[in-house]
Amino acid sequence: MKRTMTLTALALASALTLTACGTGAQDENAGAEASATATSSAPAATPAATATATPSTTATGSAEEVSAEHNDADVMFAQMMIPHHQQAVEMSEMLLAKDDVPAEVAAFAQKVIDAQGPEIERMNAMLTAWGQDPVDTDGMDGMEGMDHGGMSGMMSEEDMTALDQAQGTEAARLYLEQMTAHHKGAVDMAKDEAKDGQNPQAVQLAEQVIADQEAEITEMQQMLDKL
Repeated sequence: MKRTMTLTALALASALTLTACGTGAQDENAGAEASATATSSAPAATPAATATATPSTTATGSAEEVSAEHNDADVMFAQMMIPHHQQAVEMSEMLLAKDDVPAEVAAFAQKVIDAQGPEIERMNAMLTAWGQDPVDTDGMDGMEGMDHGGMSGMMSEEDMTALDQAQGTEAARLYLEQMTAHHKGAVDMAKDEAKDGQNPQAVQLAEQVIADQEAEITEMQQMLDKL
């Protein structure tokens, strides 16, 4: 009888031990499932949350600060390219004010305005950073009478009058011919800056002008071939 009670006690103890182990395993499984559920339901980290934001920049680096280092070539580049760009904008606005201009040429003229307007602002910011007076573009209306010595590709007063008086397809043709010569002049000036300039932002802008305007010269030639 005593042996039977001992065996029964041992069996009962074993059962209690197994029950306790099973409960612990279930608790661990439940904890793991809860952890997995919480992980899967948490929102995924976005790049904005995991990386430091960087300022956006344009092709010409307009959001980048202008360094103070510069030389005479940098100053000359900005001072001469601003009125050069301003005349391109004036020519484009003149064309867009006309009727019956082919849509493709009108779209190109708008592209010139959209590109060169911000570049004018960028170059004036450079001049200010270098302690130079910015160029007053508001006073450039009628700039065809100015001395354009050294500014390759600039239109004369007679050229601007001819464009002003032309209409329709003839105006588009004249605009493309004049702007091609104008772009070639800008490329020449930009190449001088890329070779002789010191300021990294000015040199970068010059290189961008070369790339953009050489591509646009090809584009204008293709449009001329269609007229």
